[in-house]
Amino acid sequence: MSNYNAHESAVEETINGAVKGNSIGKRLGIIATCVVGGSLVALYAVAGPFVAPALRKICLPYVPATSVQVENVLKVLRYRSGSLVDIGSGDGRIVIAAAKKGFRAVGFELNPWLVWYSRYKAWREGVHHSTSFYISDLWKVSFAQYSNVVIFGVPQMMEQLEDKLGKELQNSARVVACRFPFPSWVPDDTVGEGIDSVWVYNAKTFQSQAQINQATEK
Repeated sequence: MSNYNAHESAVEETINGAVKGNSIGKRLGIIATCVVGGSLVALYAVAGPFVAPALRKICLPYVPATSVQVENVLKVLRYRSGSLVDIGSGDGRIVIAAAKKGFRAVGFELNPWLVWYSRYKAWREGVHHSTSFYISDLWKVSFAQYSNVVIFGVPQMMEQLEDKLGKELQNSARVVACRFPFPSWVPDDTVGEGIDSVWVYNAKTFQSQAQINQATEK
């Protein structure tokens, strides 16, 4: 009888141990799930605004410029001065780099998170006095006052932007298109290869061509 009781006691201890172990495992599983879930939520809250495109007339997703692209932009503007505007300025890297080269640089961006980050970054880099960032839709802004225009566009918007800039810019202005060229304008220069390519357009050239086209149509 004593052997039976001892055996029964051993079985109960084994079951209790298994139950306790299973309970601890479940608790650890729940804790791990909460930690991972919380981390993902936090990551999305921080990174989401930077990688998700803002709502705009034509979707212009945020794709950061490479260091080579920034260098190519500055290279084709090397002997230029005055005001510069970056259309769809993202995290502000073009504007900040231009300000360090002596430009009075402005960025227009529809995503408020990116604008706030750009302002902070400009302050951290010591160029906040020569830079400005605005939360604005590019189609509602006039670029007539800028002598240098930089655009990281997408093919769907280039034709409309070509028409807008052709009407607004002064004859002495220069436009630098990154990643995608304008559909009708003939570039005055091209620098770089692949995704780092930049196309240079002088307003004097494309406005003269527009006048010739209009005269021909008449």
